[in-house]
Amino acid sequence: MFDACTWLNEPPAHRIDGGTLHAVTGDRTDFWRITSYGFIRDTGHFFGRPVAAPFTAQVRVRADFTALYDQAGLMVRIDAHRWLKAGVEFSDGQPMLSTVLTNELSDWATMPAPALPDGFWLRITVDQGAIRVQYSADGLAWPLLRLAPFPAAEHYLVGPMCCTPERAGLAVRFSDFTVGPALGKDLHDLT
Repeated sequence: MFDACTWLNEPPAHRIDGGTLHAVTGDRTDFWRITSYGFIRDTGHFFGRPVAAPFTAQVRVRADFTALYDQAGLMVRIDAHRWLKAGVEFSDGQPMLSTVLTNELSDWATMPAPALPDGFWLRITVDQGAIRVQYSADGLAWPLLRLAPFPAAEHYLVGPMCCTPERAGLAVRFSDFTVGPALGKDLHDLT
């Protein structure tokens, strides 16, 4: 599925091996727009492919998050002003499940991540003007992380994302990346 992807802000080191994308982040990379900090950052690493709604994208992520704001996960992007990134971000001394929804201005929602000894999975569905973010610690149960309105567009870019706003050198492995029709499951269906 990575063959249809292209880089926005190519990382200093990356390769695809056996269906797994290996990426190492550059120094002080991030995605953020204005809120609270007053700055705009559009320098994070994003390996996206075009897709039309409705769709569901899914990926498995493995990394050793240790420095403030280390992050990796999935991004859905319309343009530099409208996007969502979701995944794990290191904050307050621990890995946090994190979503940033940006529609001109960024917001940020976090909660402590459960134990993730072998990485985590993310699933994002865009359908009927909404974006639904789910995570999984085992690839089997998929609790809801976020449900929000999301702008309609002719097409979106979706794919793996990673950033390190305070350093360089986070090694991330992305695998099991799929994009297909929207799953259409009930909001409380955790499968």
